[in-house]
Amino acid sequence: MGPVRGPALAALLAALLAAASPATPAGAVEVLTGTLRKAAASGTVVIGYRTSSIPFSYVEEGRGDGHPIGYAIDLCLEIVDDIGKAIGRDDLGIRYEPVTSENRIPAVVSGQIDLECGSTTANAERRRSVAFSPVTFVSATKLLVPRGSAIASYRDLAGKRVVVTAGTTNEAALRGLLARLKLEAQILTGRDHAESFAMVRDGRADAFALDDVLLYGLIASAGEAGRGFTVLPDKLSFEPYGIMFRKDDPALAGVVNATFARLAENRELRWTYEKWFLKRLPNGTRLNVPMSDELRTSFQVLGLDE
Repeated sequence: MGPVRGPALAALLAALLAAASPATPAGAVEVLTGTLRKAAASGTVVIGYRTSSIPFSYVEEGRGDGHPIGYAIDLCLEIVDDIGKAIGRDDLGIRYEPVTSENRIPAVVSGQIDLECGSTTANAERRRSVAFSPVTFVSATKLLVPRGSAIASYRDLAGKRVVVTAGTTNEAALRGLLARLKLEAQILTGRDHAESFAMVRDGRADAFALDDVLLYGLIASAGEAGRGFTVLPDKLSFEPYGIMFRKDDPALAGVVNATFARLAENRELRWTYEKWFLKRLPNGTRLNVPMSDELRTSFQVLGLDE
């Protein structure tokens, strides 16, 4: 289903709302399908989040309510608002469930979570199991190393220990590259990005292969200690991100696409990007990651007027 714009957006949400408004709540639930029916019946949308995917989805240390924050979380909250409008509920609640790189796809497929709001690459293999929103970010696999490291390029990885986070596309990209170059390196696995970064910080690994923007986020969150690390310029893979949800759910897909079209047309998509990638994060640091040409083009297709 393509993006929905302007009057078509209003018409879609109005049609969904009308379908969800028979004489009785029970009747409303019956005419809905998929995730919208689940949300109408339970009164809740379950958001899957990552604990250390800065600035997409993470838990800020010392934050009172313990809820995740980030760019992807903000986008998902907009989707939840539109789900509420579509099913005629202004009391729709949110339950947050932490997920990892390894269990995030099964959590969506099984119905444990309704939206996965993190830093997930939308590739062809994953689309066989789940669906994705329009592109939210474009990243690339790169290597983080300590400053002064002998590793100046991926060609220097022979005999080195490289950590990846379990369940990420970065591992496949790294293994494929090493195989093509006929380089022997030891690949280690961290449970999440924070653990993988810690393995480089304490010397258990020589390099960390991850999406570049996540590496910048980890460096920024480390404060002064982050100054001891750098991200190499070589790109090992192309990583377009999206919000993940259940496949074969056209009603939810319509709401998701409508949300992104709305955010593009009223420029909130740009403002949300700038909030998390150009302005100061809650901890006072800045990532200073300008919007890529690829992402700008994707947003323009959705209706963002430059």
